Amino acid sequence: MRRESGRQGNLGPTTVFSSGVPRCGYPGGREEFLRKPLEGSRRGEDEQEALQPLQEPAHSNAQMDLDVVNMFVIAGGTLAIPILAFVASFLLWPSALIKIYYWYWRRALGMQVRYVYHEDYQFCYSFRGRPGNKPSLLMLHGFSAHKDMWLSVVKFLPKNLHLVCVDMPGHEGTTRSSLDDLSIDGQAKRIHQFVEVLKLNKKPFHLVGTSMGGHVAGVYAAYYPSDICSLSLVCPAGLQYSTDNQFVQRLKELQEPEAVQKIPLIPSTPEEMGEMLQLCSYVRFKVPQQILQGLVDVRIPHNNFYRKLFLEIINEKSRYCLHQNMDKIKVPTLIIWGKQDQVLDVSGADILAKSIDHCQVELLENCGHSVVMERPRKTAKLITDFLASVHSTGNKKLD
Repeated sequence: MRRESGRQGNLGPTTVFSSGVPRCGYPGGREEFLRKPLEGSRRGEDEQEALQPLQEPAHSNAQMDLDVVNMFVIAGGTLAIPILAFVASFLLWPSALIKIYYWYWRRALGMQVRYVYHEDYQFCYSFRGRPGNKPSLLMLHGFSAHKDMWLSVVKFLPKNLHLVCVDMPGHEGTTRSSLDDLSIDGQAKRIHQFVEVLKLNKKPFHLVGTSMGGHVAGVYAAYYPSDICSLSLVCPAGLQYSTDNQFVQRLKELQEPEAVQKIPLIPSTPEEMGEMLQLCSYVRFKVPQQILQGLVDVRIPHNNFYRKLFLEIINEKSRYCLHQNMDKIKVPTLIIWGKQDQVLDVSGADILAKSIDHCQVELLENCGHSVVMERPRKTAKLITDFLASVHSTGNKKLD
């Protein structure tokens, strides 16, 4: 007889004889021996069931990873839509971006747009704050611009000032009528109508104007002295010089009918827009081609009006209107001028200073005609300090 000892899976120790029949090792004998494999099989199934919960988290983790990926794909697609819209707008409709830009800055600076009417004539303006102890500021923009050109200066003005920026006659949201008097005299009277409707002259206010707007502001100060308490003129037009600069000489040639289409301040192409920016600015801005195109697209629908207006303000009735009335300006006046102005010669500051009492002159180095755009922080500071020195009580500065 041969005796072997060993283990068979989970069946426990057995004694096997050469006959192959187990005789001992299990209390139940043969029946118990035969039942054990079946129980072992069932136990294996139970173990597999027990392992299933351990295997499910791995599957769940994979599903979770997939959900995270899907979430990022959806989020990326959601973000891509406005990005693609921005790129498309930049390439296809740059003028729309420019309008959105101004809308955003008005909102960011707290400027609200409103409309008022004098009879059937509509004025569009933006404002911030309310009239208070300090003088309100009324700001007049230049030729072919609009009220939003002042936003770069508004950014640096004290928030406790009441600011009003109006679209000049025929510009942007203000009525454009073929019957309107677009001369400097006519524009000054229109602005007075706006002031009356808004009751801005209930208390004397500070009037600010640049270029053509400066021309109108100076004439307004001469016509309506009781309306204003002080005046700021930023490189104003309307003065007569002993010698004409190159730009003015060129303007005189434009009175010929065939030259009307070539007015340098009325661009019709991106290239002409770039040339105008170089003419008006000492600082050489690097403006992308698409932005130049957008600036032109915004202006082209209005170019016929701009030509009509330009010819009106350079004719004999209007050209030197400020010069003819500057000795009637009796309020404290601040003159700001860029030394490198190629449009209106800086010597105009001396002409005004000699004719206006209580006149303060500030000449800005490395600055051209577009003072408001080139030096907005400096412009805001000069106006704020001037107001403080003229109107503060007990030398208390405006804050």
